[in-house]
Amino acid sequence: MRAAHDVPHHRALVREAGRVALRSRYTPHPAPGELLVATQVAGVCGTDLQMLRGLRDDPSPVIGHEGIAHVVAAGAGVPDALRPGTPVVVNPTHRTDPSFLLGHNVEGLLQERTLIPATAVGDGLVLPLEQAPDPVLGTLVEPLAGVRYALSLLAGARPRTLVVYGDGTIGHLAVRAARRLLGADVRTVLVHHTREGRDWSARHPVAGTEPVLGGDHEALPPLGDGPLAVLLATPRDATRRALESALRLDGGDTTIDMFGGLPPGATSALLPGVDLTAVRAANCAGHPVPAAFTEAVTTDGRRVRLTGHRGVGNHHLTEAAAELHRHPAAYRDLVTHVVEPAEAARIMTALAAGGSRTVAGERLVKLAVRFAPAPPSPKETPCP
Repeated sequence: MRAAHDVPHHRALVREAGRVALRSRYTPHPAPGELLVATQVAGVCGTDLQMLRGLRDDPSPVIGHEGIAHVVAAGAGVPDALRPGTPVVVNPTHRTDPSFLLGHNVEGLLQERTLIPATAVGDGLVLPLEQAPDPVLGTLVEPLAGVRYALSLLAGARPRTLVVYGDGTIGHLAVRAARRLLGADVRTVLVHHTREGRDWSARHPVAGTEPVLGGDHEALPPLGDGPLAVLLATPRDATRRALESALRLDGGDTTIDMFGGLPPGATSALLPGVDLTAVRAANCAGHPVPAAFTEAVTTDGRRVRLTGHRGVGNHHLTEAAAELHRHPAAYRDLVTHVVEPAEAARIMTALAAGGSRTVAGERLVKLAVRFAPAPPSPKETPCP
């Protein structure tokens, strides 16, 4: 085993009966093919909140799949590219092995040390970062990768207008990335579900984006006759409602990406015979190529194209990391709260109980938990 900067025990944010506690845990040693990584900064996402609130039955006591880590120990047989000290991002979704879903059924990054199993290491889901962003912005690598995947699916429609439902991290990332991936002339409309969310967007304007309040199609401005793309950046319990609003929009040819989650077998009365969950899951971790789309007809005779995805491909992650490295100012305001683990436990417990998204007087968009600075490179000697 190759190792560096190892510790016998580490701190972890652990789910316990509806709350989150900061605990000391034994640090495992990696077996052959496994990696031990140290989290620098990890993020809390909407899916994490659903798990905290008991809306999902994922069993891992330690959640978290967003963030940058560095390798601290490698089991026998691990490639030299993953030597101790290497900054890495972990792809949380294994395309063919359901036993690995980081932060869901495998312990996640909201702890100082995380063991990455051989199935993920061997299939290349631990990615060395040549262009690593600031560790705080590292909390946006995985969600931005998902946004890049979604926008690449929508780009084939050559949309004149992009409508984004949802004012969480994904929605805000989407409107910031839209012009880079869909063209400088694309018009974006960001649909908020609360006045507080819209007011935050008004204080953090994005060129070419119109913030509006209300999920009903009547609340949106006229969209014109050009091709229309819709991204549903919504929680699982709101995706179907947003979809049905989008299906009533007055626009041109419409392509809809169901980024937000859906319960098993979800359907809509507006799309008879369409299994929405299956449509969303048809693309997984960057496959197939070309991506899968479903042509559907609404009850009023309108033709739409539907797509979505689970997980991201490795290239989406490396491209997102490079984007955050090159253009940090475009995304920095989205990480609204950077806290130490003890404070994170208090905030996460309050959010689990349905607490307000206003924390320390500021609307929470992305919560980042800082665990440790990056280690010196194995080739460097720290200053005395």
